[in-house]
Amino acid sequence: MNRFAKTLTRPLARVLLCGWLVLTLLTVFANVRAWADDPVPDSGGTATGVAKNAANAGSAAAFSADELKAFEDNKDKPATNATITKVLDTIGQNTIATNVMWMLLTGFMVMFMQAGFAMVETGFCRAKHAAHVIMTNFMIYPIGMLGFWIAGFAIMFGSVAASKIGGPAAIGGLPVLNGNEFSIGGFGIAGLKGFFLGPSVYDVTVFGFFLFQMVFMDTTATIPTGAMAERWKFSAFMVYGFFVSILAYPVYGHMIWGGGGLAMLGQSHGLGHGAVDFAGSSVVHAVGGFIALAGSLIIGPRIGKYNKDGSPNPIPGHHIPMAIIGTFILAFGWFGFNPGSMLGVAGGGNLRVTIVAVNTMLASASGAMVACLFMKAKFGKYDPSMMANGLLAGLVAITAPCAFVNARDAVIIGAIAGFLVCISVFFWEKRGIDDPVGAISVHGVCGIFGFISVGIFADGTYGAGWNGVGAADYLGVVGKGVTGILYGDSKQLIAQLIGSVVCIVWAFVSAYIFFWLQKKVMPLRPTPEEEMEGLDMPEMGAYAYPDFQQLDQTSPRVGH
Repeated sequence: MNRFAKTLTRPLARVLLCGWLVLTLLTVFANVRAWADDPVPDSGGTATGVAKNAANAGSAAAFSADELKAFEDNKDKPATNATITKVLDTIGQNTIATNVMWMLLTGFMVMFMQAGFAMVETGFCRAKHAAHVIMTNFMIYPIGMLGFWIAGFAIMFGSVAASKIGGPAAIGGLPVLNGNEFSIGGFGIAGLKGFFLGPSVYDVTVFGFFLFQMVFMDTTATIPTGAMAERWKFSAFMVYGFFVSILAYPVYGHMIWGGGGLAMLGQSHGLGHGAVDFAGSSVVHAVGGFIALAGSLIIGPRIGKYNKDGSPNPIPGHHIPMAIIGTFILAFGWFGFNPGSMLGVAGGGNLRVTIVAVNTMLASASGAMVACLFMKAKFGKYDPSMMANGLLAGLVAITAPCAFVNARDAVIIGAIAGFLVCISVFFWEKRGIDDPVGAISVHGVCGIFGFISVGIFADGTYGAGWNGVGAADYLGVVGKGVTGILYGDSKQLIAQLIGSVVCIVWAFVSAYIFFWLQKKVMPLRPTPEEEMEGLDMPEMGAYAYPDFQQLDQTSPRVGH
């Protein structure tokens, strides 16, 4: 770019970036009045879980809605009715307590996945960058958490109403008021309630829900740290952390999980149950994967990755055992990711959690097996890194359909993902996209495939009422659950395809614009000399392995 062009684009980039920051702050502070004016819900936890919640518990199935209403209406009259009502109150609160505890425990498991990501990404990178890579995995947790607390949670869930994952009856939901959603032509884009977790959402179930959803967001934010590893300046990474947690992740998340426009495609256009993603193949993984693609394009490949003719050079990681142990940790954490997305285990059909867990396991197994056999057939060697990515690809792909498919189809979905990840890694590499850990392929490509697979393999046995479609009518007749094209509903596939296009376009374009602007106003990459030396000392001021001589045979030597 010539000097004249730089003098034009850099000030423009600064203006646009500052404009985005100002707009974000104005949106946030426009809600500060809520701290004084909005009523405080159940922050003490004493009013959550009463007789009406007992109707959602299996043990209270014998009580009809009319009977429950009679108990409520007469609770202050005869002592007998009052006693029964108190018993039902206890059942109701225990139901809620069970579900909240499940949500918290599985949220803690998802948080532990950060350790898995840290080990996988660090192990698949070179030793001279190890401290730098692992600290991007560490610091994205507090950075992302603060961004999600400031505005991300409100944008994603601030108007939640119809999306099951945004507040099923089993745990209660965010307080819903009219006008709490920003929409364009009736298509919901963002919520407008809950900034800074203010008094209007000062509620025991909402705070638990925040914890669970925050660690999901952190998974998305972590994905690009692997794709952009070994050449990302730490200061630029920190700014990115607020971008993804405040804007990139929550906006698409609202469309799917916050009752936004994609979730409502079923109600508004008759497209199945609207776009359905049980635990985040698109919301979490594909968004992270296509942000990673945009970042990798802007930041460019590592020094020495490509020859002058464009042919790629292999750059092996320094610690395969570390990466494989990290993969096991991620697989364990996925039992928080997918079964946890039931948001409870008591009442409301939540016993489906066992099917979710088994499907998750099976897809990971077939993904790993197919990747293993593919690499052996193609190259004559078993590849540890690709076997690990095959297992993760199966997990990513099954994340959206895990609650809606049977065991056979879970195995098929995982197997297809195991094949796709192998093809995808070589596809991007041949096109100059340097992704040290395969994050674009594992999370982006296989995330979109998993999301689409809901519209193919969902068998209709679960999901009645999802996004407000197929719930019991006035006669008490319950509609069919989420159903894919193989089981008779082509419209669900159309909804999934629309959601996929929106996901790719939003994640990639918003991230590409952000990284482009960021590159104009601050350096994205360290100097070539720092990259060649390794980023541990120049950026972190500490070596990961100070007692060992590091022999890097994969990059050209500078000055020799």
